[in-house]
Parts: sequence; C-alpha cells; structure tokens
Amino acid sequence: MQQSSDSNRFRQALGAFTTGVTIVTTVDAAGNPVGVTANSFNSVSLAPPMVLWSLARTSTNIGAFLAARHFAVHILASDQQTLATRFSQKGTDRFAGLRVGSGIDGIALLDGCAARFECRTAFQYEGGDHVIFVGEVLNFEHCEHEPLVFKRGRFALAVGKTPASSGAATSLAAAADGAFGEDFLLYLLGRAYYQIYHRMKPEIVRRTLGDAEYLALTLLGVRDGRSVDELDALVAYTGTRITQRAAERLTELGYVEREEADPVRLLLTAAGRRAVVELLAVAEAASTDAEQALDPSESLVLRQLLAKIVEASNPGIPHPWQA
Repeated sequence: MQQSSDSNRFRQALGAFTTGVTIVTTVDAAGNPVGVTANSFNSVSLAPPMVLWSLARTSTNIGAFLAARHFAVHILASDQQTLATRFSQKGTDRFAGLRVGSGIDGIALLDGCAARFECRTAFQYEGGDHVIFVGEVLNFEHCEHEPLVFKRGRFALAVGKTPASSGAATSLAAAADGAFGEDFLLYLLGRAYYQIYHRMKPEIVRRTLGDAEYLALTLLGVRDGRSVDELDALVAYTGTRITQRAAERLTELGYVEREEADPVRLLLTAAGRRAVVELLAVAEAASTDAEQALDPSESLVLRQLLAKIVEASNPGIPHPWQA
C-alpha cells in the first residue's frame, strides 16, 4: 500500500472507486467491530479531503454508525466479491476468521483493498430513507489492485439488458417528417438534467442563491482559490455568467472571502464549505432517486458513456478538477 496526503494522490485513490462496492467499518459502544457493504460513496472535497456514503435507516447497524466518531471506507479489489457478499448478509459474524488490522478508535481495517480511507465523522444528513455520512479523511491508502466490478467486468451486458425502446423507430419517422423524435439525444439529456435539478432547486432557493452563485459555490467546493474569470470560463457551456456581482453576493452570504492577489482569489469560509457539503448531499439524494431503475453496473455504464459524449463534444472547456 502507498500512503500520501498529497491531493493528486488522494484523487488517484478516489479513482479506484469504479462500481461503488465498498465495505464501511466502525465500532459500537461496546467496542465490537461493525461492518456493512455499501454501494453509495462519493468524494466531497480534496482540501480538506472529505468523502460521503449513505446507509439505510432500516439497517441493524445504523445505531452504531450514528454514534460513531470515526469510520473506515474500504474500496474492494476485484478478488473480494466474496467479502462483499459476506458483509451484506444478515445474521452472521461478518468478521469471523478474518485477519484485520486496527485503525482509529480500534476500527477494523481490511487488507487487500483497492483503497481505504479512515475518516472522522464530520456531518450526518437526512437522505430520505437513508442517512448520509460525511467524513473528513484522516488517513488513506491505495494500491494498484483492480477494483471490484459488477457482471465480471462485462459492462456491455448492462447496456444489453436495457428494455428496447420504440423511440428509435419513432425518431426515424419524425426525422423523415422534419420533426424531433422521442429518442433525440439533446431532449433526453436535457430533460434528465432539468428533472433532477428540479429536486435540488428548493434547497438552492432556500439559500437565496441564483444560478451563478450556485455554480460558483459548487466549483469552489471542487477546488477553491479560483478567480472570477476562472470560474466564469468553467461554466461557459451553460450560458450562465459568473460575474463580480456573484462573488460579492457569496461574500455577503458569508460563504467566501477574498484573497487579495492579482487576480483576486475566492476562498471558501467554514460556512461556505458546510453549504457545499449540504448541497452535495441534496444532489446525491436526487441522483440516487433518479437511478433507482438502474442496477449498479448500468449506472457505471451510463457515467462512462456520458463522459465519452462530454469529451467528444468538448470545444476546449477545462474540467473543474484540473489545476
């Protein structure tokens, strides 16, 4: 295992998360190890390094995680499918016969994983029938093991399982008539985006954020210390402009502070970072609801295909994660 606190290496460690197959461990009040298989995991911030995951309220282990000061997230390697199954079964001693290490607060640490993150419980949020846990990463390790994938890595099978749509035929017929069909790509992408965004909008409005302020805040959550011009360039594809007025508005709300430089840099305050985490939790819940009709491998394929479309159609706009 290679250890580092460098942001670039932390990003590489997060990149090991291919399918969402993780085991999260902690200890209960009596000091006994607790562990669950979780398929919800996401990065929140690189500086400070923060991650989130969620657990169903109906889980028998929810009490232990609600009370826990620390937890560890293990991204499983491709040869650990049996381990994933073990930690998803009820009524068994999940740690029986396992060789485990000891982390912060005596939390059980599993070996052979693609990546592992020891975290301090920073926030807990309501996520419908789940609780969303946000952790500040205190220690992490990652290696070059291939991460665990669903369907034995045959992602094309997930695409093949998608029910056939009559849209292809109607799209061709509509095109012949000079009209848009129901399988028109821009319609599907646009409608999906706006329907999911509609779920998030009440939280954005509650914070009296406009579209420009919301976009600027989320981009600063990816990496702060950007100038207004840099933020504006990153959202050029949306048609929304991030101006000095948007920066002033975020300052008035107490979410950012100015670093006097040339150009002036915007830095998240503690309140701003908390707002980013809360907005991300809302976005995660909206996305999870939207993907209920998909199995994990289909979700992965969807992301991979959308990433290809983004790259193929990119006119040269930088990605927000680039330095």
